[in-house]
Amino acid sequence: MESPARLCALWALLLCAGGGGVAAPAETQPPVTNLSVSVENLCTVTWTWNPPEGASPNCSLKYFSHFGNKQDKKIAPETYRSKEVPLNERICLQVGSQCSTNESEKPSILVEKCISPPEGDPESAVTELRCIWYNLSYMKCAWLPGRNTNPDTNYTLYYWHSSLGKILQCEDIYREDQHIGCSFALTKVKDSSFEQHSVQVMVKDNAGKIRPSFNIVPLTSHVKPDPPHIKNLSFRNGDLYVQWKNPQKFYSRCLSYEVEVNNSQAETHDIFYDSEAEKENKLVIFLVCFYFISKGTICFMVPGVLPDTLNTVRIRVKTNKLCYEDDKLWSNWSQAMSIGQKANPTFYITTLLIIPIIVAAAIIVLLLYLKRLKIIIFPPIPDPGKIFKEMFGDQNDDTLHWKKYDIYEKQTKEETDSVVLIESLKRVSQ
Repeated sequence: MESPARLCALWALLLCAGGGGVAAPAETQPPVTNLSVSVENLCTVTWTWNPPEGASPNCSLKYFSHFGNKQDKKIAPETYRSKEVPLNERICLQVGSQCSTNESEKPSILVEKCISPPEGDPESAVTELRCIWYNLSYMKCAWLPGRNTNPDTNYTLYYWHSSLGKILQCEDIYREDQHIGCSFALTKVKDSSFEQHSVQVMVKDNAGKIRPSFNIVPLTSHVKPDPPHIKNLSFRNGDLYVQWKNPQKFYSRCLSYEVEVNNSQAETHDIFYDSEAEKENKLVIFLVCFYFISKGTICFMVPGVLPDTLNTVRIRVKTNKLCYEDDKLWSNWSQAMSIGQKANPTFYITTLLIIPIIVAAAIIVLLLYLKRLKIIIFPPIPDPGKIFKEMFGDQNDDTLHWKKYDIYEKQTKEETDSVVLIESLKRVSQ
C-alpha cells in the first residue's frame, strides 16, 4: 500500500514543479510622466522624467530609451539621460518603462520629447567647422562663412570642456584666406579620464543675425603633434642610425614615425615607416627596424646607406590608433640634418668656367679658319679643263693674236712683191 501512496506524492510534486516552471506573462507598465528636456553648457542635452503612475508594486522599474531611428538603446534604472550632441538638427528621445533589463520584454508606451535646432536661417550658419588639438597644448578651430552672410560679419566662438567651470569665449580670432578661425589654450591635465571627454564649441555672430553652429570635438581625435627634433645621425656597418626626440606630452608607443632620406648624388627620395600598416600611395621602402627608447630618444636604422655620399634626413610623426581614434594628421617635417661626404664643388665650378671658354675659342677658330678647314675637310675635285689650259695656255687670246700677225705678214709680203715687180719692169724698160 505504500507504493501507490508514494506514486501519488511524486505525481503531486511534479505537478507543483511544473506549475511553478511556467512563467506568467510580464505585465505592461504604464508610460513615464513629465518627460522634459534641457540643455547644459553648450551641447549637453539632458532628458528627465518621473516614474509611471499606477506601476505594479512588485515591479522593479527600469527605463528603456533610445534616440530617433532606434539608435543608442539603453535600459537603466535612472530617471534621466544625458548626451553630448551638436544642436544643429532636431534631436528626439523616446522613453518607456519595464520591469527588467531584458530587451525582449515589451516596454510601456514610449513617450517622446524633442529639442529643436536654434532659430535662424540654416544658410547663414558657418560651414566646415573643424577643430584640431595641436601638441596637446592648444586647440585651433576654423570655419567658412555661411552662404547668406555679410562678408564683414564679426564672429564669436565659445567653448567648454569638463575642466572648465563655465563657458569661455575665444579671444584670438584670425582670418586665413576664406577661412576664419580662433585658437585657445587647452592643456592636457594629469587626470587619466581627461582625454575621454570632449570639447563643446559654438560659433555665432555678435549681432545675432546668423544661426549658431555647434560642434563636439573628442579629445581622442584630431590631434596634431609638433615635429620631432633630430639629435644625432651616425653610420654603423653600412647602416644609417637616426636618433630624435619625440614632441613633449606624447608617449612613444602612441606615435607613428616617417623618416625621409634624400641622397644628393643618386637623387633618390626614400621614405621609411615604422610599420607596414602606415603604407600610403607612395613609393615606399618597408623594412624591419629595431629601435629603442632611452630617455625619450628614439633610434631608427636605415639600411644600405653609403657614407661617401651626402644624405639629408627629415622626420615627422602622427598619432596612432593604439592611443587615439584619429591617425590622419601628420606633424610638420622636422628640421633637416645631413651626414656624409659632400662632393668637392671646385671641380664642378672649374668645369663650368672652362667649358664656356673652350666653346668660345672653338667658335672663334672656326670663324677665322672656316675656309681652310673646309678645304682640309672637303678638298676640291681637280678640273681637267683647267689643268689642260694650264698646260697648253689659253688658246682664245693667243690664236687671235697669231691670226692678226699672219694677215699682217701676208699683206707686207704682197706689198714687197709688188714693189719688186715694179722695179724689175722699170729696169727692163730702160
